[in-house]
Amino acid sequence: MGKKEKPEQAPRLAKRSLNKKSKIKIGRAIVEKRERLETASERVAARKKGKRQKVLRVILVIIGFSLIVGTIVAIVKNVISGEEGGGLTETIVLPYEPTIELVDEAAGNHKISSRMREYVGQAESDFRDLGYTPLRAVIPAGAIREVDFYLSGWNGRIKLTIDRETAVSVEDADRMLRYLQGIGVSEFEYIDVRVEGKGYWK
Repeated sequence: MGKKEKPEQAPRLAKRSLNKKSKIKIGRAIVEKRERLETASERVAARKKGKRQKVLRVILVIIGFSLIVGTIVAIVKNVISGEEGGGLTETIVLPYEPTIELVDEAAGNHKISSRMREYVGQAESDFRDLGYTPLRAVIPAGAIREVDFYLSGWNGRIKLTIDRETAVSVEDADRMLRYLQGIGVSEFEYIDVRVEGKGYWK
């Protein structure tokens, strides 16, 4: 025969002595202390503080917006004044203007181009930087893009071309003049430095 099943026992209730030791208080929320109620004066003070903070935020937003607008206006003014030639500082390189006599043998009554005048003025300045004194420049008839320079103390002419930079051409001419001086040649018909890396004399 099997064992007799014991009838289920009903749950036992806690003793009153244990309930007295419990920290849970009957009829109250499960917190150790209730939150302190705000008084009417504290509520008024909190509202005033909130209003002050809101006003301060509005003032800060207005100041920030005005700073942004002022910066944009200043930038626009600088751009406009820069287009009109003031405000923005930039170096303006004026074209060289020759101070020596410039003769165009083929032009007749035609005006010499501004590019040619600028080239002659710049070459003149480069010659002076190397210690030479240019006397005049001639644009020969029948020549293409050629300018001949005459220097004080030298009988011949120096052929340059506007297709090369003046500084390079003048340096090549200086080398040729010093070379001729070194070999005892004081008179020549011309020096030709129109080709890069080469120099001719006659």
